[in-house]
Amino acid sequence: MNNAKLFNDRWMKQYQDAWNDEQTMGEMLRKAGFNSTIGCGFKGEDNPRGVLVVKEGKAVHAGEYGGENLDWDLRAEKAHWRQWQEEGVGMAALGIATISGKLTFNVGDFSSMIVQHELARPFVKSFSLMKKVT
Repeated sequence: MNNAKLFNDRWMKQYQDAWNDEQTMGEMLRKAGFNSTIGCGFKGEDNPRGVLVVKEGKAVHAGEYGGENLDWDLRAEKAHWRQWQEEGVGMAALGIATISGKLTFNVGDFSSMIVQHELARPFVKSFSLMKKVT
């Protein structure tokens, strides 16, 4: 994976397609009334690189971050994003990544989200979708 391309417009649009192809996850989020603007990027940078806008569980916009107000802003080192994209990650590993600081939330509350079954499972699934982005 080329780090320069991670979270760029093309990458984010492929991720949006993978998100919307995952119907079970989308349905769970729709039932939960999930609407969020999600940023992803690298630790130490002022802004996220990419943004995904989700309405009623469906990704309706994806691209490079353009100053949107975020509900979630997930940050990690490039090496960790690469590892998660190549190998995937499960619930326990995400918890450990958060506790250890490998994954940080500049915006959003991981602990309140992860205890909600209707949000926790799709959150974990959203990481496995990165494997589908080329």
